[in-house]
Amino acid sequence: MLTYTEISKNKRNSVLLIFAFLIVITGLGFVFSQAYGAPQILVLAVIFSSVSALISYFYSDKITLSLSGAREVNLQSSPELYRLVENLSITAGLPMPKLYIIDDSAINAFATGRDPKHGVVCVTTGILSRLDKPELEGVLAHELSHIGNYDIRFMTLVVILVGIITLIADWMLRMTMFGGRRDNNNSNAVFLVVGIALAILSPIIATLIKLAVSRKREFLADASGALLTRYPEGLASALEKIAADREPLEAANKATAHLYISNPFKSKDGRTSWITNLFNTHPPLEERIKRLRQMGG
Repeated sequence: MLTYTEISKNKRNSVLLIFAFLIVITGLGFVFSQAYGAPQILVLAVIFSSVSALISYFYSDKITLSLSGAREVNLQSSPELYRLVENLSITAGLPMPKLYIIDDSAINAFATGRDPKHGVVCVTTGILSRLDKPELEGVLAHELSHIGNYDIRFMTLVVILVGIITLIADWMLRMTMFGGRRDNNNSNAVFLVVGIALAILSPIIATLIKLAVSRKREFLADASGALLTRYPEGLASALEKIAADREPLEAANKATAHLYISNPFKSKDGRTSWITNLFNTHPPLEERIKRLRQMGG
């Protein structure tokens, strides 16, 4: 029941997110168009954001895999991995996703794709060599849960829209700093002040929302994955090994970090400050492990 509730919620939230995004972009465009007396600013902002969102939505998986340097594998090239994912997919009632591998000794994995029919699971060579079978099953079940719960669609939209808001806000601020026609009257001055405030605050608020949503999705995927394997200890043990691994994932970048099962950027001593945790894309591994072991009784 929880899974079906989350699927419906994610589909509904995806629609609401698009509307909220359009309202924010339209609001930014309107305020700056009024400040500069240039209606074309609003038109350009809406066209740019709409085209960017469509392209990113349909091609985000290919872009992510290309950025990660991942290579596709199949039954012949990676039979053990293929069979594990195939069995878990059958159990979960999901289509078999495409499989990719990143040649990196760091322990990590992610899922992408806009829906289960276009699902992708990607793992590092480090995760294949350093986890035992129950641990690997736990990680794969976690990633399949992201696919089954439509997390991948929702999170893809969140990241894309936050990125576009940030780009447009930056464009508006640069236009303010480096020129642009302005009429010297009180009305336009008010619009300009409001526009600058919105341009500064919108990306910050949107980013914090993205991070909060991302952290919540990880907890839900942990729980769904544990229910899928009926062995929470497998994923808990895998997360312990991931926590102990201090090797950063070289293929990762800020645009794709939220997709991975664990933050791919590692500090040498394993410590993080409170401000770092505030802007972390993942909840603390210790908390995730604790919750999983509580599920196991």
